[in-house]
Amino acid sequence: MDEQDLWILSYDVDGRDRSMASRVCHLIFGRRNRTTHDGVPTAYDQPGFIHRPGVVWVGQSVLILPHGDALELRGRLDTLGVSTGMGRLSIERDQLTVFRRRRRAGVRHQRGRTIGSQ
Repeated sequence: MDEQDLWILSYDVDGRDRSMASRVCHLIFGRRNRTTHDGVPTAYDQPGFIHRPGVVWVGQSVLILPHGDALELRGRLDTLGVSTGMGRLSIERDQLTVFRRRRRAGVRHQRGRTIGSQ
């Protein structure tokens, strides 16, 4: 994989289709699943695309990804019927840090929502 071969991908899900929006959210951001193992309830994390090496979440519905990951994500979103746009990106690797999301102090994430601490 050529780590310099970066692509920008955007997607659009109709906000009224909450079921589809939820499925796309799980695909992009991951989810926590629950199962039983030897009769004992167990939870495990299923990572999303943003957890892959080299993937940068720019903001709502926009990611920067290595080419292979971009093709895979676009294919999976297309299969779901989600509108996508994708193009090659020319950016210096060290400049990507500007786009990396940083967790703000006093803010935690729970089940895909951002919740301010009290």
